[in-house]
Amino acid sequence: MRKNHLKPVAAVTGCLALAATLSACGGSSAASDEKVVTVYSADGLKGENGDGWYDKVFKDFEKKTGIKVKYVEGGSGEMVQRAVREKSNTQADVLVTLPPFIQQADSKGLLATYEPAGSDKVDGADKAYNSKWTSVVNNYFGFIYNKKEMKQAPATWEELLDGKFKNKVQYSTPGVAGDGTAVLIKAMNDFGGKEPAMEYLKKLQVNNVGPSASTGKLAPKVDKGELLVANGDVQMNFAQSKDMPNLGIWFPAKQGGKPTTFALPYAAGLVEKAPHTENGKKLLDFMLSEQAQKDVSAVGGGFSARKDVEATDANALALAELMDGVEVFEPNWSDIGTNLDVYVDAWKSATGS
Repeated sequence: MRKNHLKPVAAVTGCLALAATLSACGGSSAASDEKVVTVYSADGLKGENGDGWYDKVFKDFEKKTGIKVKYVEGGSGEMVQRAVREKSNTQADVLVTLPPFIQQADSKGLLATYEPAGSDKVDGADKAYNSKWTSVVNNYFGFIYNKKEMKQAPATWEELLDGKFKNKVQYSTPGVAGDGTAVLIKAMNDFGGKEPAMEYLKKLQVNNVGPSASTGKLAPKVDKGELLVANGDVQMNFAQSKDMPNLGIWFPAKQGGKPTTFALPYAAGLVEKAPHTENGKKLLDFMLSEQAQKDVSAVGGGFSARKDVEATDANALALAELMDGVEVFEPNWSDIGTNLDVYVDAWKSATGS
């Protein structure tokens, strides 16, 4: 993962919206001829005002191909679970989630083998060895704070235990939201393992508002001052800050240590037995096209997944500055994928959630 790489629940009309017609929608012999492609995605890439990376990419894709994109959004774990429930009657064509949920989707047999055009320009660590998924937008885990209420960001995890943060801290639900799961990953890294991380999160629970299935819904609360601190990710929060001027991005450190983060890319895969497989392939190719990748920072406030696309727009420069001095570590995704349920159960036990 290159350090200078930077990284949206929508109503769906038609047969997706009506459970009674699901079989007709997914099982029709004419389905593969439809000019439509359905995307199930983690939130963060669709703008609140239609100005996000997805908004532009989907619009440009439909203009070029005539294929309309139907979009369903939720937490990473939520999207994988939905795809699992629909496995006997597949509705999605493309699945986009954060790690470790993209690996989980692969292990559950949800993804088909496909190497999108342009994926050869993606670093090996940012795509599956078995060609089941590839990153389309690179990203990093982070936290946000209210710049109006606080003159500067908290420097450490320990500061969040202060009484002034009572009912003013919230993070999304581990095991449901990708960014929420990332809280566990970062805490285990910074505190040196599962037990000390859970001990800290147990203490933090005194100030924590409670669970949230979607990380994206926390930013408006921070901007309004309902919360002082919440979790997020660089791409989503940077994009949101354009319309939420009180949002500031920061990276917690353990007391006495350096601020840290890790790569948290949006990874996309073609869904196994998708109703519109060829359209799904075309969309994946388009997402990794050079222009779409240039738009990642300029429009989406994220980091290009392709190593040959070096953005120099104002957003890219601001993102590089934001990341300066932050230590990037690489999680053991194999361990996390294998033991995710163990870690989530430990979190539930520690916090009483």
